[in-house]
Amino acid sequence: MPGSDRVGDPSDLQRAAESILKKLGYSRVPPRHRSPPAEPAFWVQEAGVPRRTFPVYVPASERGDAIERVERWVEGLPRAHSDSARAIFVVPTDQAADAAWARLARASGTTIDHEVSILVVPPAGRPAETAHFHLRQAQPREILRFATGIVVGLFRRAQAAEGSSQIDFEELLQLLRGRFGIDVQRSLGVNSDEDALFLLYQLAVRDAYAPGDPGANLHVLVLKPTGPAARLPWFAA
Repeated sequence: MPGSDRVGDPSDLQRAAESILKKLGYSRVPPRHRSPPAEPAFWVQEAGVPRRTFPVYVPASERGDAIERVERWVEGLPRAHSDSARAIFVVPTDQAADAAWARLARASGTTIDHEVSILVVPPAGRPAETAHFHLRQAQPREILRFATGIVVGLFRRAQAAEGSSQIDFEELLQLLRGRFGIDVQRSLGVNSDEDALFLLYQLAVRDAYAPGDPGANLHVLVLKPTGPAARLPWFAA
């Protein structure tokens, strides 16, 4: 990472965040005429998507108030504009990112209904570290619920497409990471995507209303109204 991305004071931290986000495909834009949950340091727009703008919250110092920024944002959610519940929080370390995610997890809906990302911008003096978006850990049951919802969406998209279309389970993992910010491998305690998918399969097999009854499984796709192949567990693929 270029030396200009290292931070030493609050203004350096903000400049570094702007520079890093630009490299990641976000461009700075004027403040939006909306009511975000808290006052951000600046706004950015996702490349190629004019309406996808994000307020960016930067702590006042390297060791300062990253969690305080999260607190203010969470407290302001009830009075925020309905489409303003997006945010990018800047923190100095992965430990601070974990603490921020833990605080967000205690607020209803913030990890599901809103688009929140946490950007780690390493402080000065740590040249071996690079800036990155930090993914959160989640309970296996939560990941399984997300996975089922995503697969249902992928299945409906495949049904609507002309001709035959297969479901790509790599896309499932990409959505878990990109849309919901979940570190799937770390959360499930595995070291590969193949192991993560296998573990999700095992979890789905066991997660039923009535153990041993395939018809009571919670993770079943309805393929057609009636018939022997009307219902299929998504993990059977």
